[in-house]
Amino acid sequence: MSHISDLISTDIEQYLKAHERKGLLRFITCGSVDDGKSTLIGRLLFESKMLFEDQLAAIEADSKKFGTQGDEIDFALLVDGLAAEREQGITIDVAYRFFSTDRRKFIVADTPGHEQYTRNMVTGASTADAAILMVDARKGILTQTRRHSYLMSLIGIRHIVVAINKMDLVDYSEKTYSRIVEEYREFARQLGLGEVTFIPMSAFKGDNITSHSERMPWFHGTTLMGYLETVELEEERLQQGPFRMPVQWVNRPNLDFRGFAGSIASGVVRPGDRIRVQPSGKESTIARIVTYDGDLEQAVAGQSITLTLADEIDISRGDVISGISAPAETADQFEATLVWMHEEPLLPGRSYLLKIGTRTVTAQVSEIKYQVNVNTLEHTAAKKLELNAIGVCNLTLDRAIAFDPYEVNQDTGGLILIDRMTNSTVGAGMLKFALRRSQNIHMQHVDVDKNARGTNKSQKPCLLWLTGLSGAGKSTIANLVETRLHARGHHTYLLDGDNVRHGLNRDLGFTDADRVENIRRVAEVGKLMVDAGLIVLTAFISPFRSEREMAKDLVAEGEFIEVFIDTPLSVAEDRDPKGLYKKARRGELKNFTGIDSVYEAPENPQIHIDTTQQTPEQAADSIVAVLEERGMLAVG
Repeated sequence: MSHISDLISTDIEQYLKAHERKGLLRFITCGSVDDGKSTLIGRLLFESKMLFEDQLAAIEADSKKFGTQGDEIDFALLVDGLAAEREQGITIDVAYRFFSTDRRKFIVADTPGHEQYTRNMVTGASTADAAILMVDARKGILTQTRRHSYLMSLIGIRHIVVAINKMDLVDYSEKTYSRIVEEYREFARQLGLGEVTFIPMSAFKGDNITSHSERMPWFHGTTLMGYLETVELEEERLQQGPFRMPVQWVNRPNLDFRGFAGSIASGVVRPGDRIRVQPSGKESTIARIVTYDGDLEQAVAGQSITLTLADEIDISRGDVISGISAPAETADQFEATLVWMHEEPLLPGRSYLLKIGTRTVTAQVSEIKYQVNVNTLEHTAAKKLELNAIGVCNLTLDRAIAFDPYEVNQDTGGLILIDRMTNSTVGAGMLKFALRRSQNIHMQHVDVDKNARGTNKSQKPCLLWLTGLSGAGKSTIANLVETRLHARGHHTYLLDGDNVRHGLNRDLGFTDADRVENIRRVAEVGKLMVDAGLIVLTAFISPFRSEREMAKDLVAEGEFIEVFIDTPLSVAEDRDPKGLYKKARRGELKNFTGIDSVYEAPENPQIHIDTTQQTPEQAADSIVAVLEERGMLAVG
């Protein structure tokens, strides 16, 4: 289905070819609640002849049942598809709709106006070339108008239409329109917004949507459809930038062909061009540009291609192929702006997966520099980011990546954060710049390595991680294990939770954020001690699976042994050797694990100690036996 075109009936093949060659504009509608976003999209679908007769009949029937426009068609119902949306008369989720005209194809995202759905608005805006910010002419610039404006500036949408809607309800007043324009221009200046176009309209009546309204003869600007059909496409701008292609797949169908497939993020590439592969920095020359339909003489931003090179160099998925004259940057530490999108808050020090382009790495937020109040643009201190919060943070990655600042290239500067345990997307972010220390600090080569140190001690170094509730017996069992290993001449060190908090972690409390940082520091110290060739024991509650997983990833495969000291809460509470459970029950001790703070038990520990069935001595013997079975204690 499409808009009306004579070619449909006279030459369908020619029509389809013409339709295929049209440019595609992605745009969003946003603004405060009930400013008319859904009505506008419904009007655009209606005006572009994108509705079947049965759809029109259905919307007429729904308008009588759910509509808010009396006997007339309520165009908003074309987009508000959820039952809850129709019942409440609001947009909750992002709704995508396609339509086309003779000049262009369009994908529009109708984003929710409520503050609690900020993450949905960010999702819809992440791929948009332009935005229509709806303003109710009766209400003017509202808090949510400012909020969405800030988000648009943050995401980097370059083309913005401020659609001053419902002009029919203010008698098409030029004075009202001018007042809103003046107020918004001042706010846009503070945000540094670039191109802003103002259009007075009535989405319900159709004024200034596809044709100029006779009821507003004082307005001489473009119609909304005229703007959408002529605004610059993002692909056109990106074609002027330096060449970037994240490698999605290494194509090796046989011994005679090795190509690197991906979608061009920016620039133009031709056979014979010199390129640099990052982050390795290796260079070569483009030999061929391969597609299903044959080789190309050039390829541009937005095309999916396979490149072959003149030289055999190592390239993997996630690498970025750049033009030699202006290559991407590489770094492993950044300042970034993050939008948090999950009910569980972002905690500094917690380990997440970070996906940028086709590369996935492990990342931590090392510091939240400040949180942004998007209603006032005020910067406030924050120890964590809650759902829908926006913060400027320092990110630390486990390896260097190729990138561009987000404002230069959204494909190579935009990222998402993924929960390591659930694989859920929990945040989205924009890289601002690499931290200077990322360029100045490098790993120094040493001649004596971990294996040499372990061999010298006749053992294999490892990190023995004891976890369990307070009072489970972790410290007692760890101490017994170390005593047995020491008696056999092995080199060990015990990191105990209470002891570490007297020194290294004396500045930390017991909030979730402090617990995460506590374990992060201990894990890093444990990693260094393993590198020294020691058998390292830790005795920490370490209540969160994600932090134990982070500790595991710091050492080599097979060097992390998780020991679950399994004690029922009732048993641990009866023991209560330090009187902590009694304090917690009386409300004198906040954030106590097992009472008012969660403990996430290991799902697949390497060693499971049931303290209701084993004495501490028996538990210690069984742990030493596992070390012997794994060959940790007899290295010649």
